[in-house]
Amino acid sequence: MQISPHCYAVTGLGYFSPWCVNAGFVAGDTTTLIVDTGANLMAAQTIHGYACAASPGNRILAVNTEKHFDHVGGNGFFRDLGIDIYGHAENQRTAEEFAAEIAVFNDSTLDRLRRERQEAHAFFHRTELTAPNKKLGEETVFDLGGVTAEVLFTPGHTRTNLSIWIPQERVLFTGDCVVSLYRPNLEAGSSEDWRLWLASLDRIEGLRPAFVLGGHGNLLSAAELTTAIEIIRGDLREAIAQGLSPHQQFCKQNPDKTKAGYL
Repeated sequence: MQISPHCYAVTGLGYFSPWCVNAGFVAGDTTTLIVDTGANLMAAQTIHGYACAASPGNRILAVNTEKHFDHVGGNGFFRDLGIDIYGHAENQRTAEEFAAEIAVFNDSTLDRLRRERQEAHAFFHRTELTAPNKKLGEETVFDLGGVTAEVLFTPGHTRTNLSIWIPQERVLFTGDCVVSLYRPNLEAGSSEDWRLWLASLDRIEGLRPAFVLGGHGNLLSAAELTTAIEIIRGDLREAIAQGLSPHQQFCKQNPDKTKAGYL
């Protein structure tokens, strides 16, 4: 989906039911910047194919908006092509965490026979855990030729969250700092992180973007962004007041129903 003259969205890439994850790219005159690599090798191939079709011959770079596997799973595919991947300096996961993610993915399969056959491994076929090879310790700007991409630090969902701002076209890629249609995921943070998230939402509003592509959900117009942010703010303020995420609150109220994965 083309958002603006240089910005594109790749939406609805598969992940845990009912979650889909988004990616995107900014195609300048000389360089294309890919925003997130999807959850697995197949998602990465899809994103790469769209990016190459939009601007054949461009140099390609990539950036991860955070460290969760649905945003970094395709990194190995891009690194195998020699493409540099930028990410927050703390964007690092372990092999043990990746194995646990696959196990949770498999456990979420309703069909018992498919669980027993470990069919989650089909989703992660040839997917290799790969960290960004270019660590960002501060905000930066990429000159893509005819358009610039500003990497902003917007922590909260995780400490590693980044947003990509295209000022000439007023398009913002936020990763999971902003989501729509889905409830925001507060499970990876604490009250301190949630307060940082509120500040990041204030910063995003201050940019006055025309369009926002979040990590999950639909492309947002300026008016839709206002509604989405108010929903997220409500969940964050409740969690801060309770000192517990929505899932933690549920588990406290329902101690017999405590198993759940997170994104």
